[in-house]
Amino acid sequence: MSVLNSLFVGIDVSKNSNQVYAMNFDEKKLLSFSSPNDTEGASKIENKLLACLVKNNYENVVIVLESTGMYSFHIATYLSSSEALLKYNVLVYCINPKTSCNYRKSFSEMDKSDPKDAYILADMARAGKVNKLNPVKGPQKLAMQRLTRHRRHISEQIVREKLYVLNNIFLKFSAFDRKYDGMQPFSDPFSATAQEILLEYKSPEEIINTPIEDLTLFISTASKNRFADSKKVAEILTKCASMSYRLDKTAYEPINTAIASSLAILRCLENEIKHIDKEIANLTKGYNSDEYTCLISIPGIGPVFAAGILSEIGSIKQFDNEEALAKYAGLTWRRHQSADVEHEDTPMTKTGNSYLRYYLCEAASMAVLHNPVYKDYYQKKFVEVKTHQHTRAIALTARKLVRLIYGLLSKNQLYKNQ
Repeated sequence: MSVLNSLFVGIDVSKNSNQVYAMNFDEKKLLSFSSPNDTEGASKIENKLLACLVKNNYENVVIVLESTGMYSFHIATYLSSSEALLKYNVLVYCINPKTSCNYRKSFSEMDKSDPKDAYILADMARAGKVNKLNPVKGPQKLAMQRLTRHRRHISEQIVREKLYVLNNIFLKFSAFDRKYDGMQPFSDPFSATAQEILLEYKSPEEIINTPIEDLTLFISTASKNRFADSKKVAEILTKCASMSYRLDKTAYEPINTAIASSLAILRCLENEIKHIDKEIANLTKGYNSDEYTCLISIPGIGPVFAAGILSEIGSIKQFDNEEALAKYAGLTWRRHQSADVEHEDTPMTKTGNSYLRYYLCEAASMAVLHNPVYKDYYQKKFVEVKTHQHTRAIALTARKLVRLIYGLLSKNQLYKNQ
């Protein structure tokens, strides 16, 4: 693409309006106007750009917008799919606002205002600051990204609800997860059997007063005979009940209502996760098929995590190396040093794409379960420190996984067992 034959456009997007600035390679202002952020305003931008391209006999147009949530999506999609602009090799880029903010610092004497922001974006296009990024490709990437991001949203709701209900469980049954004789009644307080116990028995006293044979039968039925020794579980559960604090009888009913409500919410959210996983698996068919195939060849990475990673990365070609990919995901650490002492507790930057970081960490957790190399690495990092052991080890394992992902995607190779 010849830069001398190109129109460079910056659009500063807000909920209600779009401020447009266009220049040529010599920084000559060709357009500067505002239009509503709706279909009429988008048509106005399209027509003015076309008129400018024809008048100046340009062959290319590069448009840069900041990625401002949902506000920039419609105008970016409209312009990138414009049939009239296609013959001008239109390229539309949505960039991280931090990128344009850092670039703006080189214009120290410039006032902060919308036209100036649009000028900054146009100048970034002129200077080739977006050439390594992926241009907007339309609705398919958005559909994938919205589903995978929504899945993370629901996953986080599940975590929050579990933490919330555990407080009520403690109030009702303070020793519910305690160990006695080296055993817990339930390794997972949210297992089906544990939930049935919490819903059926309204207080620890009810469990204590239930004959051990009846409690054993209830546990055996609720667990579908999955316990090797249901009677032993019943005995441990009775011990936990006897060691729990007692509440006034009037407190149990509202607490039980809250627990039942939370467990119902959790069941609903978990069913939604299953539904979304199926939709993601269907949507991945034909989406970046080569890169998708490379990712799912890694043990532990299935359709959902592969989709989550790809929808945030886009094309691997925009990253010069695996360090650039790790930085984009926020899997980098600041050095913590004072005098001659190098501190072990170094904070993660977390300045990158939080969705990509989430799916890389989830994929790393699965890789630990399915790949001996990553399992050994995780365990090595786990024992290195005394605090935040799991969180730190998973983050470092995810950083190691980035090297593998970059290597496979950049070379278009499948994973091979070492």
